[in-house]
Amino acid sequence: MINRLILPAAQKALTQFRALCITGPRQSGKTTLSKLLFNDKPYVNFENPSVQYEAEQNPESFLKKFRHGAVFDEVQRAPLIFRYLQEILDSSSKRGQFILTGSNNFLLQEQVSQSLAGRAGYLSLLPLSYAELADARLADKNVNKHILTGGYPEIWYEKLTANTWMGSYVQTYVQRDVRLLKNITNLATFNRFIYLCANYAGQILNRDELAKKTGVDTKTILAWLGLLESSYLIFQLQPWHNNMNKRIIKSPKIYFYDTGLLCYLLGVKSESVLKKNTAYGAIFENWIIAEIRKNNFNTAQNEGMYFFRDSAANEIDLIIEREGEPLAIEIKSGGKITDNMLRGLKYWQKLQPNSQCMLLHGGTLNEIINQRMSVLPWTEIVNL
Repeated sequence: MINRLILPAAQKALTQFRALCITGPRQSGKTTLSKLLFNDKPYVNFENPSVQYEAEQNPESFLKKFRHGAVFDEVQRAPLIFRYLQEILDSSSKRGQFILTGSNNFLLQEQVSQSLAGRAGYLSLLPLSYAELADARLADKNVNKHILTGGYPEIWYEKLTANTWMGSYVQTYVQRDVRLLKNITNLATFNRFIYLCANYAGQILNRDELAKKTGVDTKTILAWLGLLESSYLIFQLQPWHNNMNKRIIKSPKIYFYDTGLLCYLLGVKSESVLKKNTAYGAIFENWIIAEIRKNNFNTAQNEGMYFFRDSAANEIDLIIEREGEPLAIEIKSGGKITDNMLRGLKYWQKLQPNSQCMLLHGGTLNEIINQRMSVLPWTEIVNL
């Protein structure tokens, strides 16, 4: 089994809170992690119809069987038990009584905020990161292998064909999870919306244009984007602004948590097709930014992640706020470094002279340009 880097953060959270909520996309490894943390406590899966029915019919009686704690998997499917679970947690000051998991952030967080506020800690487990695969000595020297495969554990454990697995994953998500979250009558239109979102990966989101192509109104697009976010399929990177006297872009960029899923939606099935794809630079950028986001989640850090772009099209792919100072990261898929690749960072340094800057690229060069600017290969993603 691949060691999950979030384990120390989860173990610490169990010493601080009476319950721990672990969210993340379906099949990201939440169940495996929870059983590892609570190997001596019962495991209850609320996706089992009989378990869900019993919990909904008589939640108080149901919970009496687990007064000493348990793992409650996909617990958002039985929202009635949260009020009674609150009574159990309040009856004892013991830390680490329950682990609650859910593949929908919105539903679980809503229940926790209403009933378990102050009683439950909160972590997000994403698919396997490059750092975790490197730690397990499974990482490939070819970044395109990681982009195409993505990070869902089952694909790596069972050595499955990622593209085939993703087809089933999307179908399951649309047919089952979406119906749980929102009453979408036309699943075909929603399915088309997901595929269209893939074409916006790494780009500034134009909601009106997306609405026109999907065939729904902008309000619906906003709701559906929220749906994909709460299910951990996508995230939106907001523009960075810090009282700068520059006209900046206000719309967010859209990224996928998993580039294996992104490649499937784009119809990219092989390395040769990936390298020829006109969106290769955006896909590579998506992979880098998603990896940094995974690293942050795995270490329970909440560092702000943004992008910068002004009205003159000066742009920095990623701005990370660290201890009050911005770290500027430019991302280029090419392996041969040119002066043009550093143009955006040099412009940024004029605006923010004290900011650290780095260029992350698809090659192997590792070089310090000056005291505040460095060039790093993509493998250094493990340290970000």
